[in-house]
Amino acid sequence: MADETFDVVVVGGGSAGAVVAARLSEDPTCRVALVEAGGRPPAKELVPAACASLQLDPEVDWMYTADAGGTGRGLTGGRMMVPRGKMLGGSSGLNYMAYVRGHPGDFDAWAEQGAEGWSHDEVLPYFKKSEGLAPSGDIAVDADAHSTDGPLGVSVRAPVITGAREFVEAAVAAGIPAGDYNGRDRTRPEGVVSLLQTTTRDGKRSSTYHAFLEGEPEARDNLTIITHAQVTGLVLDDGDDGPVARGVTYRGADGGEATVRATEEVVLCAGAIGSPQVLLLSGIGPRAELEAVGVDCRLDAPDVGKHLKDHLQVGLFFPAPGGGVSMSALGVAFGPDALRAPAGPLPADPADDAGLPEPLAALRAEAERQVGEWVATGTGLASSSLYDACAWYSTGLGDDHTHDAQLGVFVCGYDPQIWEAVLRVDPAEYFDDPATRLGPEAESVIVLANPVQPRSEGEVVLASDDPTAHPDIRMGYYDDPHDMRVMVAVLRKALEVADRWPGDRLGPLLVPRVLAEAHGHAEGDEPTDALLEDMARHYSFTVYHPTSTCRMGDVVDARLRVHGVAHLRVADASVMPNVVSGNTNAACIMIGEKAAEMVAADHGWALHEVVGTGP
Repeated sequence: MADETFDVVVVGGGSAGAVVAARLSEDPTCRVALVEAGGRPPAKELVPAACASLQLDPEVDWMYTADAGGTGRGLTGGRMMVPRGKMLGGSSGLNYMAYVRGHPGDFDAWAEQGAEGWSHDEVLPYFKKSEGLAPSGDIAVDADAHSTDGPLGVSVRAPVITGAREFVEAAVAAGIPAGDYNGRDRTRPEGVVSLLQTTTRDGKRSSTYHAFLEGEPEARDNLTIITHAQVTGLVLDDGDDGPVARGVTYRGADGGEATVRATEEVVLCAGAIGSPQVLLLSGIGPRAELEAVGVDCRLDAPDVGKHLKDHLQVGLFFPAPGGGVSMSALGVAFGPDALRAPAGPLPADPADDAGLPEPLAALRAEAERQVGEWVATGTGLASSSLYDACAWYSTGLGDDHTHDAQLGVFVCGYDPQIWEAVLRVDPAEYFDDPATRLGPEAESVIVLANPVQPRSEGEVVLASDDPTAHPDIRMGYYDDPHDMRVMVAVLRKALEVADRWPGDRLGPLLVPRVLAEAHGHAEGDEPTDALLEDMARHYSFTVYHPTSTCRMGDVVDARLRVHGVAHLRVADASVMPNVVSGNTNAACIMIGEKAAEMVAADHGWALHEVVGTGP
């Protein structure tokens, strides 16, 4: 594979990169190489309920952690987890599958700030180009805002979980009307609540690998997919006006170094962490920072890796008998193998099932039935990531162009192992009785308070000149005091929603044990603002939405071309001028669609469909 030459080299086969490579290779005369550090996704990636098990799996997760800035006091080592997908499909293969475009005002603000061609009216056709919505009677849909024939599966999970439906009812009772948050209802000042539209088809995950690459596209003669290949830097020539991108170097699965060249363009789609890292390793970034770690500066670009934005959420934990999903129920939905020893009640060896007592035989039969139903019809608990409903609204504290607040519900309390490993929280510090609160039969819900227009910024910088070393990710959470004011307000709204839960099904709020003691809080008390702020300082969690580290205007232009480097573009979450007010995956896919049309237009390649009207 070394020193092969293509027209375009795409770095990263994730949420945007898979789209760029698939779309450009629609023209058989365009030779495309897609270079991905991971491999094809494992079988469990298709199962929506398996989200948590994909994190901390080094085969599919980059395993990053970050300096948590103004939060993290309750997290292991004070470090925030930063899961990022390392496989074809990228983070669309390990996210919680919320299909959320953002508020129209987000994109109009981009355009007003100089991102020509990125207003809502101009990006809407790209959202629709991807979308293959399966209509559902469980949600309201603004038909004019959607498409049903795109490659990306979008649907509502079935059957609807009780706790998710009750969250919607509670939000409506708290003054947030139900509607289509990806349509005209998103612009209502009072906000909108709905069951989530998710990137699933027939109950299976529809990552960008499954939607755009799997099958016919990956078999095209003009598309070469190089997996298990970690890009170590750009190949840069000296041009009359500065560096010229000619390809990339990468380290293969065997540890050997190789080069793949591009006659026309290199398109970086490695995400808000990976794309700035590749630029920095290649000498494109702040001169002093590069020289401090022994990287020769080819282009002094002070904004590379800066302006990092991410969403934070604080979870409010409530017992919810009859409304939440127990870990035992989740285990049954995964099938008999998930119930085997040493963790489960079934024998480790299926050959020993012959003599099972009747209760265990019935359990095994029910597990077989549920997993079989999911495989055949896409219905059942396995089709849910357990993050199934959200609301958006404005706090009134600023950012009038959009909604600055999001509420969500997670309909399971998880178990002590997930809290400790994935969330980086010691259950013994958080819970008064972890064995009971997080026991196999416990039914709980977590109402998520999630401000979505943070003003704090972080950064991605090189920790060393070793391409295989993780970069130093500094999130900068709560650096701007405005963000804490908004978080406390959103927590108050989350409590209001919980107070209006139908049927009084929720138990009292469980305040983290160590904080309840510190603030003299007793069960049933109204939390003070000081307690809510302390919860945010200790137990805010990323919503996995890093953006803006190569943002338009500073690092790339509106056509995503890197300032000062010819033949090089960036197309992923890093180019967002500001984070959208909602989950970011849909916008990343839109960026991939728009980037592919721009590249094709510049080189005369013919895509199957062109929806853009701009230059």
